[in-house]
Amino acid sequence: MKIIGNQVPLLLLSLIIFVNCKQAPKKNEVPEIAEETESESPLSGISVEDFETSVDGKAVSLYFLKNKNGIEASLTNFGQHLVSLMVPDKNGNYEDIVLGFPTLEGYQKPSGKFYGSIIGRYGNRIAKGQFELDGQTYTLARNNGENHLHGGDKGFDSVVWAVDSVAQNYIAFSRTSPDMEEGYPGNLDVKATYLLTDDNALKIDYFATTDKKTHVNLTNHSFFNLKGVGKGTVHDHILEVNADYINAVDEGLIPTGAPMAVENTAFDFRSPKLIGQDIDKDHPQLKIANGIDHNFILNETPKNGDGLVFAARVTEPNSGRLMEVFTSEPGVQIYTSNFSDGTTIGKNNEPFIFRGSICLETQHFPDSPNQKDFPSTVLEPGQEYKSTTVYKFSTE
Repeated sequence: MKIIGNQVPLLLLSLIIFVNCKQAPKKNEVPEIAEETESESPLSGISVEDFETSVDGKAVSLYFLKNKNGIEASLTNFGQHLVSLMVPDKNGNYEDIVLGFPTLEGYQKPSGKFYGSIIGRYGNRIAKGQFELDGQTYTLARNNGENHLHGGDKGFDSVVWAVDSVAQNYIAFSRTSPDMEEGYPGNLDVKATYLLTDDNALKIDYFATTDKKTHVNLTNHSFFNLKGVGKGTVHDHILEVNADYINAVDEGLIPTGAPMAVENTAFDFRSPKLIGQDIDKDHPQLKIANGIDHNFILNETPKNGDGLVFAARVTEPNSGRLMEVFTSEPGVQIYTSNFSDGTTIGKNNEPFIFRGSICLETQHFPDSPNQKDFPSTVLEPGQEYKSTTVYKFSTE
C-alpha cells in the first residue's frame, strides 16, 4: 500500500494507541496473574456441574486454576475446599495429590467437612470450648470431646464465600463472619487469595479485619499424598521439619505448656527421614494421637526470598514429587491421618485409609487464647491480620 501526505503520523498514532491498549493492565491485577483463556477439559476429570448448586441461598460453583507448566488446581467457593491438585512426577505423569470428593455432597457431610478447606475462625483446638477476653468469657461449640475444634459446628469450611475475582491462575474469596458467629466476638471481614505461580507454587494469602477484639487463626486443611489419591499410605514419604520443639499434648490433644524437644524422639524430623520409620514407636505422645497430630514450633530461619520461613519438605521417592512449605506462621500442625479408617470414600471411589495422607497446617499454636506464653492470636480493631503460606512443588 502506498502511503502519502500526512497519513504517516496518523498511522503511527493509531499503532501507539493499539499497543497501549493491549498492554494496559487490568484493574486490580497483580504481577504473575495470568489473563483468562479458553477453558480446557480439566486434568482431574472433576465436573463443574457436580458443584453447581445453591447453599443457604447462595450460588456455589467450582473454579479451575492452571499455570503455564500445566499444574492444575480446583477450588469451590463452598468452604474454599481445594478439591484437586494435579502435579507431575519425574516422568511428567500427572496425579491428583490431595484427598477430596468428586461432588459437593461429600464436603457437606460431617466426615468430609475439613478436606482441603479453609479453617476458621480458629484452626486447631481451644480447651473446653471457651476463652476469656478483656474480662469476658466467650463460649464456643464443644465439637471435639470437651474441646472446640476448627471453628465450631459451622466454621469457615461449611459456608459459601463470595468470589471477588478469578483469572487463569488466581482466585480471591471473601465474606464477613458476623459478630458472635460460632461464639466469636466481632464482625470479621475475611479475604483469602490463591495464586498458582509459574514456578509451581500454590500461594495462599489470608487477610482479616475486625470491629471488636477477637481471636483469629486461619489455615488450609489439605490432605496430601504425593503418590496420588488412593496410592497407599504416606509411611514411605520422606519428611523434614524445621523445628527443634513440638507442643506436647494431653489426652484431648491440648498443649500441656512447656515445649518438648524433638531430639532423641520419634518427632525429630530435622534431618529427612521416612514418616513410617518411628511413627509406631513406644512414645506416650504417639500413643495419645495414634501417630503424629502435633504442632511443630518452627525455627525462625532459614527464610525464602519473600521472607517466609521454611517449614517442611515432603518427598515421595518413587514418583520423585517434592513439596516444600514456607510460611509466615510460627507453627505447623502435622497430622498423619491417624483416625481415617477407610469408611469415607473419596474421588475415584478410593477410601480414606489409615495414614493414607499427611496434613501440614501452618498456624499459630493450639489453644493460644488460653495459653499466655504462646504467640498471641488476638486481633484488635484497626489492625490487619495477614498470613501467607506457600506450597512449592518440584521433582527430584
